[in-house]
Amino acid sequence: MRELVLSKRLQAICDLVTPGRRVVDVGCDHGLVDIYLVQKGISPGVLAMDVREGPLSRARGHVEMYGLGNYIETRMSDGLNAFCVGEARTLICAGMGGRLMQRILTESGEKAKSFDELILQPQSELSEFRRFLRKEGYCILQENILVEDGKYYFLLKVLPSEKVTPEKEQKRRAMQQGIETSLGDRFGLQLLWKQDPVLLEYLQTGLKNAMEIAGALSEQDSDRARARLLELQADIEQYLRALEFYRDVIRK
Repeated sequence: MRELVLSKRLQAICDLVTPGRRVVDVGCDHGLVDIYLVQKGISPGVLAMDVREGPLSRARGHVEMYGLGNYIETRMSDGLNAFCVGEARTLICAGMGGRLMQRILTESGEKAKSFDELILQPQSELSEFRRFLRKEGYCILQENILVEDGKYYFLLKVLPSEKVTPEKEQKRRAMQQGIETSLGDRFGLQLLWKQDPVLLEYLQTGLKNAMEIAGALSEQDSDRARARLLELQADIEQYLRALEFYRDVIRK
């Protein structure tokens, strides 16, 4: 059987998984991440779960095609409802909206906190989702950003705060120095701290788009336009403050 080649986004998800741990993939869709993890020897076994029969059936078909039925179990589940604590040490939850992901983690709080690591890739509501993690006792240990087919993706490796080592906690606190909490929630504390080049592109693109829309709205005379203009001006201010972390890079 030929080796599986993943998209850039799916490969980045797999790269965050700590080798040697059993994995549960919530919202497994086609099951390709799960197949790759086993095929490459990253995980000894995966529990692939989805709330819909369609995706689960496709995942089951792919697992059978690659002959990995002894290593990958498919299970219908709404979030973590069908998962039992101890069945896996790593949680993957990717490719869904931030609000849905937040609901899954909230409704199964004890189960979510049982994992040694959570690999999360929210598609939307990123600011709210990072704020949720911070307030609910999770620590973003690593955050990456990539662009694929013109779309930006943010990937987070998260640990329950009680499982973070003192050394990692000290490093996280050092990153926070000089970075406003609101900016960290909006764009990613670690990405700003390390001056990630892909985040720079994201910020420049976002600023350009916001300024163009604001310019068009400034010519309109309506309450709706004025309200939206105020929102955009706040957005522009945040983009500019975030770009200050790149001032030395931009000047070169």
